Amino acid sequence: MIIKEVKAKHILNESKVYDYVVNPYTGCQHGCTYCYARFMKRFTGHQERWGEFVDVKINAPALLSAEIIKKKRGRVWVSGVCDPYQPLEEKYELTRRCLEILRRHSWPAIIQTRSPLVLRDMDVIREAEAFEVGFTVTTADDGVRRIFEPKAPPIEDRIKALERLHLAGIRTYAMIAPVLPGAENLPELLAPNVDYVIVDRLNYHYGDWVYKKYGLEDKRSDSFFHEMGRLLSSKFRSFNVSCRIIF
Repeated sequence: MIIKEVKAKHILNESKVYDYVVNPYTGCQHGCTYCYARFMKRFTGHQERWGEFVDVKINAPALLSAEIIKKKRGRVWVSGVCDPYQPLEEKYELTRRCLEILRRHSWPAIIQTRSPLVLRDMDVIREAEAFEVGFTVTTADDGVRRIFEPKAPPIEDRIKALERLHLAGIRTYAMIAPVLPGAENLPELLAPNVDYVIVDRLNYHYGDWVYKKYGLEDKRSDSFFHEMGRLLSSKFRSFNVSCRIIF
C-alpha cells in the first residue's frame, strides 16, 4: 500500500448525485474488485492497482473551512470516490474534522461507508442538524463478500453498526449497489435498521473477471438484476421500508 500525504486544490466540489461531494482521500484501502472509482487513476498518475494506493488530502479540513463560506448551502456527499472511513481515517481523522465543519455551519451531509469506524463519530453526527449515515451492503452472504470485497468489513459488522446508529436516533439508509449474489436475503437484515434503501445494479465491467473465475456469469445478466430489483422492492415494501430502484 502506497500512502502519500498531499495537498488538494479544492475539496467542496459540485456533484451530480447530491449538491456537493467531499472526498478526503483519493484511492481506497478496501479495493473492491468492481469499484467504479478506479477511473480516478486517469487524473492522479498512479500506476498502482486500485486498492494499493491512497493519497491523504491533509489540508481537506482547512480547505473546507475556507470554501464553505463562499458557496450556497447544499447537501454534501461524504464520500463519492473513496470510503471516508477506510482504515487510514482512524489515524488522520480528516472525515471527522470535515463533518465537524459541516455541522458547525449547519450543512446537511449524507455519509456513505462500508466501515463501522463511523461509530467513532456518533457524537458529531447526532449533534448535527441534518446528517444521515448509509452503509453500502451488497450481499447477505459473507462468502460472496470475501470474493468481491475481500478487504472490506464483514457484512455482519455493517449490519450491527447500522443498528447502533438507528437506535441512537440517527437517520440511516442502505445502498445495495452493486447487487451481488445473495442480496435477496438483505431485506430481513436491513429493514429494522434503516429508514430507506437504494438499489442499483452493476453497470460497469471492472469485476467481470471475478464473475468468470467463480462461474457467476449469470448473476450479472439483465434478467438477474431485474428479477432481483423486483424481489427486493417487494420485500422492503412488506417491511414498510422505502426502496428506490435506480436501474
